[in-house]
Amino acid sequence: MALIVVGVDHSEAAKAALRFALEEAKLREATLRVVHAWQYGYIGATGPEGAYPAVGGDIKELRDAAATALEETLQESTADMETMEVERRVVQGRAAAALVDESRDADLLVVGSRGHGGFAGLLLGSVSQQCAHHAACPVVIVHRRPAR
Repeated sequence: MALIVVGVDHSEAAKAALRFALEEAKLREATLRVVHAWQYGYIGATGPEGAYPAVGGDIKELRDAAATALEETLQESTADMETMEVERRVVQGRAAAALVDESRDADLLVVGSRGHGGFAGLLLGSVSQQCAHHAACPVVIVHRRPAR
C-alpha cells in the first residue's frame, strides 16, 4: 500500500500541508503518516518553552506535550480521518532530519512552508528546503493561503 508522510507542527502552513496530504492519501488510497518532531526546549511552533535540562519524568512530559500538540492539530485540521488509515509519529529530534528519515519508506512527503507574504512568501523555510534537497521520495511543499 502507498504511504504519504506529512510533517506537522501547530502552524497554519503545517495545517494546510496536512489537509493536502489527507486529500492526496484519499485519492491514492494510501496510508497517511503524520509526523511531529520535537526538541528539548521547543514544543510545536510556539518557540522556547524554557531552557532547563530535561531528564527522567521531564522527558516524558515533553513527549506527552508534543503528542497532545499533534492531536490538537489533527482535530483542528481534519474532519473525516476516521475513514482512513492514519499513523501518528512523535519523534524526538530536528524536524528536517526526522522527515528525511521518514521519506525513505514513503511514496510522497508533504511539508508546509511558512512564507510571510509578498516576496518572502516565495521563499522556502529551512525544513522544507532540507526536505526538498534530501528526501528519498517526491516532496510537495504547501504554502498556506493568504488571509483575505
